[in-house]
Amino acid sequence: MTAVDDRAGMTSGDVRDPAVSPRRQPSLALRRQRERRYARRLRVTDTLSTVGAVGAAGVLTVQTGTSAPVAFATAAATLLAWLTALTLFGSREPRIMGTGSTEYKRVANATGVAFGMLAVAFEIAQWNGLRMQMLIALPAGLAALLVARWRWRAWLRTRRRRGEYASPTLITGRRRDVDYVTRQLALADNGFAVIALALTDHDGVGDPGRVHAVHSAADIARVAREVNADTIVVASVPDDDPDFTRSLAWQLEGTAAELIVSSRLADVAGPRISLSPIEGLPLIHVKIPVFEGAAHTLKRLLDLAVGALASAAVAFATPAIALAIKLDSPGPVFFRQQRVGRDGREFTMYKFRSMTDTAEQELAELLPGNDGAGPLFKLRDDPRVTRVGRILRRYSLDELPQFFNVLRGEMSISGPRPPLPSEVRNYQGRVFRRLYIKPGITGLWQVSGRSDLSWEDSVALDLRYVENWSVTLDLMIMWRTVKVMLRPVGAY
Repeated sequence: MTAVDDRAGMTSGDVRDPAVSPRRQPSLALRRQRERRYARRLRVTDTLSTVGAVGAAGVLTVQTGTSAPVAFATAAATLLAWLTALTLFGSREPRIMGTGSTEYKRVANATGVAFGMLAVAFEIAQWNGLRMQMLIALPAGLAALLVARWRWRAWLRTRRRRGEYASPTLITGRRRDVDYVTRQLALADNGFAVIALALTDHDGVGDPGRVHAVHSAADIARVAREVNADTIVVASVPDDDPDFTRSLAWQLEGTAAELIVSSRLADVAGPRISLSPIEGLPLIHVKIPVFEGAAHTLKRLLDLAVGALASAAVAFATPAIALAIKLDSPGPVFFRQQRVGRDGREFTMYKFRSMTDTAEQELAELLPGNDGAGPLFKLRDDPRVTRVGRILRRYSLDELPQFFNVLRGEMSISGPRPPLPSEVRNYQGRVFRRLYIKPGITGLWQVSGRSDLSWEDSVALDLRYVENWSVTLDLMIMWRTVKVMLRPVGAY
């Protein structure tokens, strides 16, 4: 059957004109233009980064005695392979711009594959001259590429806050599901600017300019054109229309760049999800998380490496911090407290003391003024915190001794927040899953608002980390932790 025949089965009003290809709307044309412009900027900096690294390695190759023509040919082959791999691996795709670790992974994978293929080719052909490219260009160029991508991300986030590179987004579905998706999109800077809601069960409540009642795919497409949305997020689909998503995709041709179907697979990240169409049946595979094995051995090795380096720095800083604590208030330098670790095992956690020596005895009097969420106890203006303690807490310096807990194997660099035994006694249901892995000095909870988070948001972040941990995620959390320490949010 022809495409016209396929569309003939759609309901009345769903087809504009099956003989005329859909034309691109102005909002979609603007989005494509901005995507191409941003990709060109990445291409320029990618080229400059690789040319600089390859050129420097080429100069050193000549200085080691290799002839200039051979060094030039090697540098040219390296540059061509590198830039080709960056393109073939989709490192500049609009879908990965500005958020997540996928962009960095693709840059690193493209670099590794390019140099791997070059090494094999040079070995087979018995050519010389690649050694300096491997020793100099590979690490220097990769570092330059990643730093450049990071800086472009900062630029992109600034533009998105101005509304220039954020996708005008329409969310459609039942109100309950639409509200959930709207809340989740608001938690992070992900490039979606929600400008309208299209509710299939609209009850007349809400901003008339923002909330629209819809009854079919054609209605949704009409609203998308009216509000100039270039991204449509489907929060829920009608139970009695199995062809709804396909029909909506047809209706959005020329109007939107993306049709995103939201999944309520809570806290499941991309690496655990894969799609395999079997004879027209799209099957979503969800990998069951595991909490032991090679991946967690690698996590332990990362903890030991980072913990050893950090402990050396802590040892140098301890005398100055200890002196400030002792001069500010009477009491010990270190604060010891029982916390609950992996599988519910208790351990002694160490911190620099940031409160008065009688803080535990004064706790009962302060409980009525609790600012914390759920079973957590927090006070924005806790009278027990000392002057030095406020500085330590603001910049997370009070947590530095926990690196010794990491070396002892009781904690990890990244992980869920280490709970008190009293908190664990109030856990219910899925919250116990936070104890499946070691607690962390830092984590998604710390780089996403810390004490300003609600109890539900804190639990959701911890569970997301527990079930979707990766080395890349840990490295990103560590990097974001440094930025949070310099610009504290929610620390009190």
